Amino acid sequence: MKGNRMYVDIGSMLDEIFDAAKTFGDQMRDNFGPEGPGPGAGPASWFNVADHEENADLYPTFSYPPMNIFMTADRSMVFEFALAGFDEKDISLTFQGDYMVFSARIGQTASQEEGVRFFKRRLKLKDIEKQKYYVPADRFDQMAVRAVFRNGILRVTIPPKEDATAPEGFKVEIVKEGD
Repeated sequence: MKGNRMYVDIGSMLDEIFDAAKTFGDQMRDNFGPEGPGPGAGPASWFNVADHEENADLYPTFSYPPMNIFMTADRSMVFEFALAGFDEKDISLTFQGDYMVFSARIGQTASQEEGVRFFKRRLKLKDIEKQKYYVPADRFDQMAVRAVFRNGILRVTIPPKEDATAPEGFKVEIVKEGD
């Protein structure tokens, strides 16, 4: 009875689960927006690093490409994107207001051969449509951004703004009514 064994393709099952999770994430983003829950809830109302756990996911919307987002000791924000199979000439990185917009196109060399049957398929190269990441222009120097593509990893470093003229705070003068 050895010839009649049934094999389960766990990789395909996991692909279906992850595709369903991505669809759910896309629907949440489309229905609730990237700014967070509720109408008019702007990014400033939910982005405060002090209000979140150290390992909280502040950018949960996108699962492809795999990435790290962190802040260094000098308060620079760093994005690391795993972009195996992409060329730097096919990657687009722009800033629009308080958002960094990232997209990438897979080259024409990644075409699927006819009649190929995968035994395990975890590497699925696909175009990356415009993904927006909140990088407040009043806190980070978008003009001094440094993007380095090495060994399939795109590392984008955005230094903090160093505005020596901006005071840490200010005192509000309280006056007596009628004066």
